[in-house]
Amino acid sequence: MALEIIETCVNCWACEPLCPSSAIYEARPHFRIDAAKCTECDGDYAEAQCAGICPIEGAILDAKGLAVNPPGSLTGIPPERMQAVMAEIRAR
Repeated sequence: MALEIIETCVNCWACEPLCPSSAIYEARPHFRIDAAKCTECDGDYAEAQCAGICPIEGAILDAKGLAVNPPGSLTGIPPERMQAVMAEIRAR
C-alpha cells in the first residue's frame, strides 16, 4: 500500500511537511514517495494528506495507478465540462 507522485509534480513543497510517516522526499525532477514508509495515512487521517493538499490534479496515484486527486477534484468542475468551456473559449 503506497501512493506515487508522478512527473506532473511541480515541487511546491505543500505535501512534504504534512506526511505523517515522513514518506515524501525531494528528488529530481520531482518529489517521490518512499513505498516502504507510505501508509496512505491509514490510521492517521481519513484521506491521504498529500492528495488533499496537492495543487496539481492527477499528480498523485494510488497502487492501481488511479489519481487520488483526479481532474476536477480541486475546481469542482467535471473534466467534460471544462473541455466544453475551453472549446467555447478557443472558438471565440
